[in-house]
Amino acid sequence: MEPIEIPQEIADAEGVPEDLDSSIVGPYAFPNPRRRRLAAYLYLAGAAFAGWATAAVTPGYRAICAGFVLLAAYHWISAWDLAIRQEDALGRAARAIEFPVGHVSAAVGFEGWRSKPVWNVIVYAADEPPSQRALVRLDGQSGDLVDAPYVEAI
Repeated sequence: MEPIEIPQEIADAEGVPEDLDSSIVGPYAFPNPRRRRLAAYLYLAGAAFAGWATAAVTPGYRAICAGFVLLAAYHWISAWDLAIRQEDALGRAARAIEFPVGHVSAAVGFEGWRSKPVWNVIVYAADEPPSQRALVRLDGQSGDLVDAPYVEAI
């Protein structure tokens, strides 16, 4: 399958934004879910401000403060560190299967109520056209296999 290529003069005439041109943007790194802790701090600051500003107002404001605290706690416990980066996940996935690797594609998914990061890597065989493909799921923190690789013939 050939990639879609748009001539530069047509892209300029149609006003295609630069962020859609892969030759301009460069490599993409998936953001670390650990940054959810910033949201937790902001929710705690909101709870503190609402509690201070409305110390003796109504029970409704206390419920809003409690909601902010609960949101902060959830963001804090779901702020896993994505220790395994994409390149490492691709290499581990290639070692987990038995056929020679051709094309690969990786995406991060989240599992469970605490949103633990899991790499979902699709691996294609090196022959042309590929005769096999596999789905390899890796823990985003340790790099261990989440499930046995699912391999199928194409």
